[in-house]
Amino acid sequence: MTSQIQVRLQVAYPGFSVDVDLALPGRGVTALYGHSGSGKTTCLRCMAGLEKAHQGYVQINDEVWQDSAKGLFLAPHKRALGYVFQESSLFAHLSVRDNLEFGMRRVPKTERRIDLTQATQLLGIEPLLERHPDKLSGGERQRVGIARALLTSPRLLLLDEPLAALDAKRKSEILPYLERLHDELDIPMVYVSHSQDEVARLADHLVVLSEGRVLASGPIGETLARLDLPLAMGDDAGVVIQGTVSGYDAVYQLLSVHLPTSHLLMRVAHTPLAIGTSLRFKVQARDVSLSLRPDEQSSILNRLPVTVVDEVAADNVAHVLVRLDAAGTPLLARITRYSRDQLQLFAGQPLWAQIKSVAVLA
Repeated sequence: MTSQIQVRLQVAYPGFSVDVDLALPGRGVTALYGHSGSGKTTCLRCMAGLEKAHQGYVQINDEVWQDSAKGLFLAPHKRALGYVFQESSLFAHLSVRDNLEFGMRRVPKTERRIDLTQATQLLGIEPLLERHPDKLSGGERQRVGIARALLTSPRLLLLDEPLAALDAKRKSEILPYLERLHDELDIPMVYVSHSQDEVARLADHLVVLSEGRVLASGPIGETLARLDLPLAMGDDAGVVIQGTVSGYDAVYQLLSVHLPTSHLLMRVAHTPLAIGTSLRFKVQARDVSLSLRPDEQSSILNRLPVTVVDEVAADNVAHVLVRLDAAGTPLLARITRYSRDQLQLFAGQPLWAQIKSVAVLA
């Protein structure tokens, strides 16, 4: 049977309502993205059973947690889920070890799929086990909170803006651990965020919410490249590409990465990776320039043949956003209207996209 998460919710509040119908992958990370008040947390809390949708259906693979048409509603403690809040909510009087063991006690020994050693290693918290929460940094407390949620052996892990309370340094410390969970655990995750960079780094599937409605739902690479969504208008707009490492230049510390479903490759400044390794990277729209011909005498290493798909006006009246096709891989470029007119852009036009290797976020 295909792994799938089905969520249909109708929730009404004074002056605000949520009405969503989603079919999400039963594997990997799904991000719920939107500005404050878009309904992200309400959806997550309804999935957890912390709020009861007036009309709702929630199915996690082969388990139905809510079916209002049949009068079915499982209480939160009967749902095999882990929930990570913005604050770690650790018990201050307990050590890290005791906090983790509290999470484990929710699950009978015969049903445990993640043990203490595995959880502490995944989150890198082995040295912290005998400390108390007041002796931890914000990032350390959040990693302990995530480990505690994992020790409930959940069928689904829900994360409600887990990095929102952290500064930039702490966020950069914890993101690699979240990537590790994505890579090493077969537990579907639903991740709430209003940070496009977090979403681009972690998510496989993206749901864009606005005012309690779904604007878009689809694979991360394709959805980020859509010009009809507000995602394309921000300064951090760009696309996510999942490439495959095909070589490494040790002298210049540059990876060669083949784009999916094509012979095209990009060079990325990165530490060594084995050939055949899958590498996710983000190309910002503002870092893509366009040319009528390849410039071989340039410091820009990545020159890709592309075709113009479409363009729209940007949020800055001097700019336009251009969607490009690079042999099946979508790209976005933010350029000036002046440059657009000088290039005489039109749909179907062949061009060269130029991307600095140092600008690629891998």
